[in-house]
Amino acid sequence: MKEHSIARTKPFLRALLGEKEWPPPVWLMRQAGRYLPEYRDVRAKAGGFLDLCYNPELAAEVTLQPIRRYGFDAAILFSDILVVPHALGQTVRFVEGEGPQLPPVRSVSDLAALGGGQADILLPVYEAVRKIRRMLPESCALIGFAGAPWTVATYMVEGGGSRDFQHVKRWAYDDPDGFGQLMDRLVTATTDHLAQQIEAGAEALQIFDSHAGVLPPAEFERWVIAPTERIVTALRAKYPEVPVIGFPRGAGVHYPQYRTRTGVQVVGLDTAVPPRWARQHLGAAQPLQGNLDPIALLVGGRAMTAAVDAICAALGSGPFVFNLGHGIVKETPPENVAALVAHLRGKSAS
Repeated sequence: MKEHSIARTKPFLRALLGEKEWPPPVWLMRQAGRYLPEYRDVRAKAGGFLDLCYNPELAAEVTLQPIRRYGFDAAILFSDILVVPHALGQTVRFVEGEGPQLPPVRSVSDLAALGGGQADILLPVYEAVRKIRRMLPESCALIGFAGAPWTVATYMVEGGGSRDFQHVKRWAYDDPDGFGQLMDRLVTATTDHLAQQIEAGAEALQIFDSHAGVLPPAEFERWVIAPTERIVTALRAKYPEVPVIGFPRGAGVHYPQYRTRTGVQVVGLDTAVPPRWARQHLGAAQPLQGNLDPIALLVGGRAMTAAVDAICAALGSGPFVFNLGHGIVKETPPENVAALVAHLRGKSAS
């Protein structure tokens, strides 16, 4: 098991562990990506998107680009949540302008047809983690990540993105035991994937449940909370020093239940969550992360700084990490990100 004795020397990790840091540590979801010209240069040389994810040198390079440019307090591994179904044996393709495409898995027989999978597909991802960790500045932490089982299952069953999630919900309603077999496989694979990232050098983890908000309460409990709780429990048993951030996008009033039941140490807030409500209902001492609207970052200027100030005022009474409520959109001017970081670091303690 890896030791993480340097955790208390890094502002980001101190905040995750419950210490109030000012100015708040900052990183942004999708901070490495298409809005950066240096990323687009590397992407053009890489071939397909998965080729980039599975190339340790290039994945490390694009992970480090926003750290060099902005000096964020944390880097997040450049990869994708769909490497897990790929490793389970499902074909994954990324089509320019259309997003991911997968042959749908919609029954127990479809699941059985995947076979045992190929876990060695993910070895280059862990090599990228090792490279990034060696190259990061001493004050910058490294985040590993995975998609939560429910969100990954939506892509596996729908065959890509979806607006109504009809197929995945239909399977879950009609045959919950069969759908549960898919979720069991995803819990096991996701736990192992995150553990391997810790072994390679990740100092914190984020679990993205980007489609958590599409489920009604009972199904949210069964397919969002319960699988995440199993993953977090297994990881904390082996790596109690590694904090886990849960990001249940769209969870709304279920955020407190998600925090309490899953055992995540930190809750990532999506754009729609009122920060003052979150501080009140999730706890004064609860580490929180969020939650600037990515479009406010796109617009920049006074609209952005006013929104930043409001979030800091609402969350700054306790430990928190500044982030977006979802990922950076590709049209965002890089100078707006620089202005955001400068504004945050120029703020005096409240």
